[in-house]
Amino acid sequence: MNAQVNASRQAALWGGRFRSPAADAALALSGSLEIDLPLAEHDVAASRVHVTELERLGLLDAEGAARLDASLAGIAARLADGTFAWKAEHEDIHMNVEAAVIEDVGPELGGMLQAGRSRNEEIVTDERRWLSTAVPALVAAVRELQAVLVERAETDGDAILPAHTHTQPAQPVLLAHHLLAYAEMLDRDAGRLGDAARRANRSAAGSGAVAGSGLALDRHRVASALGFGGVTDNSMDAVADRDYAVEVVAGAAILLGHMSRMAGELVLWSTPYVGFARLDDGYASGSSMLPNKRNPDSAELVRARAARVEGDLVVLMSVARGLPLAYHRDLQETRRPMFEAMDSAVLCVEVMRGVMSSVAFDRDRMLRAAEGGHGRAITLADRLVARGVPFREAHRRVGQLVATAEAAGLDLAEISENELAEALPELEGGPMPSVADALEAADVHGGTAPHRVRAAIADFRQRLAERAPA
Repeated sequence: MNAQVNASRQAALWGGRFRSPAADAALALSGSLEIDLPLAEHDVAASRVHVTELERLGLLDAEGAARLDASLAGIAARLADGTFAWKAEHEDIHMNVEAAVIEDVGPELGGMLQAGRSRNEEIVTDERRWLSTAVPALVAAVRELQAVLVERAETDGDAILPAHTHTQPAQPVLLAHHLLAYAEMLDRDAGRLGDAARRANRSAAGSGAVAGSGLALDRHRVASALGFGGVTDNSMDAVADRDYAVEVVAGAAILLGHMSRMAGELVLWSTPYVGFARLDDGYASGSSMLPNKRNPDSAELVRARAARVEGDLVVLMSVARGLPLAYHRDLQETRRPMFEAMDSAVLCVEVMRGVMSSVAFDRDRMLRAAEGGHGRAITLADRLVARGVPFREAHRRVGQLVATAEAAGLDLAEISENELAEALPELEGGPMPSVADALEAADVHGGTAPHRVRAAIADFRQRLAERAPA
């Protein structure tokens, strides 16, 4: 916004208490117009409902209310087509809208628009109403990413790869099981965001500056007209707190943390040394110097964007803490991180949806890796336990067998049948478990046994169907 600030005009709407205009630097610091713009349509909607309340209370006659509403409707139309003339000297969206109405209908009628309300309540109402659409849109995007993960689990999920702990090979799992782990994380993320949205779905309109409006506004009628599920119950709390924003951004930060893990794994998997995955050209990039390079930039940037959203959360919490009741101008600084966090979350979910729908998995590389790393050790130990060997004894003896294999430059799976029979006689000459045996052995709810994973996929499809918007 490059408009020149005119101090005297800026102060005209609330300057009766002051004998001289604010300093230009102070006006530049206090202005929030550029930040507020996403809230403009909500501010106009709230003003139109407020006009109906003023008419109901007899403070406006039908003609005056109609003229005010027509002016606000015209502003809404100009906002929609981008022709509304924002003026930086009016500091924020509320004062721009009020000034435009006064210019349309004159100061006597236009001067009634702010009767019985304060910018302190208006901004909270606008933010909460903005979240009522922004959060469901983000949740819907998360559901779409989940659907992609479930689809890939179904089409590519019988591939086998090593699961890791401490970034070391642990035991074989199905790729489907691995992908569904992220789908479960995203399910909790969607739930957290939905919970936060439900708590944010309360109207602050009528709370006034701090003590409540001096007019007998029907707050429940206003809330219903604006699409809220109810009203805030304490005027001081309504104008002073921003926990609705903190909670939503916390949910976004957790979501980005999960996607950062997914992205980081793809960065690792796409190295030629691992080679489990290859990102589609649309989500990779080259090097400005090295012609051989194929970089997983989209995944790297999602991973980094998670840090920015964590920073947004820290800003929100740091600004809001320690403020005595009620409203303080400090709270203006919570708006930008809220918008930025939501924008980042939506963008990163969209990118990861594209990445996961197009990534190519190398099933052969995954299987070769799963066949190594001594990944069948726990299956051997469990078989000993089934034959009466105490687990700690089984653990020790299989561990010794792993050490013997490593000393010979072998994987555990390459130990000869004779060595296996000699080391673990309780198995009565049974063969080394296969990778398939290792998968089948994890036959518990939530385990990687193939039939358990197929059931989990079906369950997830049912969950997504039930949560789809009507």
